Amino acid sequence: MGIASARGCAPLHLNEDNGRLVLLALLIVAYLVCGAAVFSALERPTELQARAKWNRTVRNFADRFDIAAGDLSAFLRDYEAAIAAGIHSDTLRARWDFTGAFYFVGTVVSTIGKENSSGRLSEEGQERGVNLSECGVSQ
Repeated sequence: MGIASARGCAPLHLNEDNGRLVLLALLIVAYLVCGAAVFSALERPTELQARAKWNRTVRNFADRFDIAAGDLSAFLRDYEAAIAAGIHSDTLRARWDFTGAFYFVGTVVSTIGKENSSGRLSEEGQERGVNLSECGVSQ
């Protein structure tokens, strides 16, 4: 009894440094979960409204110009792929000229911007993003 009780439950024993690391990891996960809940609650309703408006616009366009819904959807997917690849109908300026590349590098270096790959944020979402990032940076 003396040896077993002195060691305690060895697999669950954490020294102070490991305990702090586990606590920090749990706090970071909780911080991320809370941030995701806030942004989901803020941005989801706006996204649903925008999607409904877009679907009405596409439906009206297809009806007005007598285009099959499948053909229009295929065209729009191709258009989205072109936009994602950086191809724009405005050919006045290349996307990857020096100023475009400078903007990209600045965004990557700062890691905090108004736009990201998930889309544009509402004004309230932008404000919360700045607040959230300031809170996270100050930790």
